[in-house]
Formats: sequence, C-alpha cells, structure tokens
Amino acid sequence: MRKLIESTLVSLDGVIESPDRWAPFNEDSAALAMKQLDDYDAFVMGRVTYERLSANWAHVTGNPYIDRINAMPKHVASRTLNDPGWNATLLGPDIAGTIARLKQQPGKDLIKYGTSRLDDLLLREHLVDELHLWYLPVVVGAGQRLFEDVDTSSLDLQLIDERPLSNGSVMLSYALR
Repeated sequence: MRKLIESTLVSLDGVIESPDRWAPFNEDSAALAMKQLDDYDAFVMGRVTYERLSANWAHVTGNPYIDRINAMPKHVASRTLNDPGWNATLLGPDIAGTIARLKQQPGKDLIKYGTSRLDDLLLREHLVDELHLWYLPVVVGAGQRLFEDVDTSSLDLQLIDERPLSNGSVMLSYALR
C-alpha cells in the first residue's frame, strides 16, 4: 500500500506561504529534495497549491528537479477547475475516497507539498501517513501558517527521523498514528 507523505517548508515562525521567496536552499538541501522525489510517483494537491506551482514551474525546462515534477502525475482537489492541464486530473467530489483508492494502487508513495485547507479533510480521514517538516533558519513574519484553518486536535505524531542540513535547516519526519 502506498503512503501519502506531506512535505512542507516551514520558517522558524511557522510560515509556509511562498517559500520560493524565503527558503535558503543550498546544494545539500537541493540534493536531498531531488533524492526524495525518487520515492514518489504522483502528487496530491489542493487547487491553490496546484495553481501556484503550475504558474511557476509548468513552463520551466532544463532544471532536473522541476523537470521531474512536471513529468509526475498530479491529483488535484478543486471545486472550480474543469480541465487543469499540467499532467493533472481532478480528484472529483469524493476526495477522501479517491485518495484512499490511489493509496491502494501499486506504485511509489504519493507526495503532497504544503499544508492547506485540504489537510483538514485528509487528517480527519486519516489519509496522511507521514509529515516531513523542513524547518528553515529564517523568520518571515507574515503569511499563511503551518496548519492554519486545520483541526489538529486528533493528531498523534511519532518522530521517525530528524535530519540536520548544512544550511542550518532541519527536516523532522513524523508518522501519524
């Protein structure tokens, strides 16, 4: 059975919005991000994340990381998109059921970048198997916060890995029980 892994870049003050503006990736962290893509063969994302990533990356070529993301299938939760493009399909009205069926299919794990309103459903339905939180040594000040508008009262986390990086970041991985 495939797992759904949520991987999120987080500033020290808990901001997750627009990490392309503040995340200090170096060779070490970029290599780890690229290596981790080997563990996944499809994305799950909400409409907002889909639209941001598509706008920033769909037209980019020649960057191995972005090329791999562009090639991966994407499963998008949206009530407003009709034909998403960018190698994406809509999850449909039964988002939880569709993701549960995707997890039952053979293949590598599924990846979701960032926390969003979609997480309220995913966590409530116990569909997220692991959280990978990349804490970066910056204070952003303003922006969407980790788990903003998400009910986290039922989260039961077990630390399964911690990885310090040469840029001062640390990646904490948690299994959801």
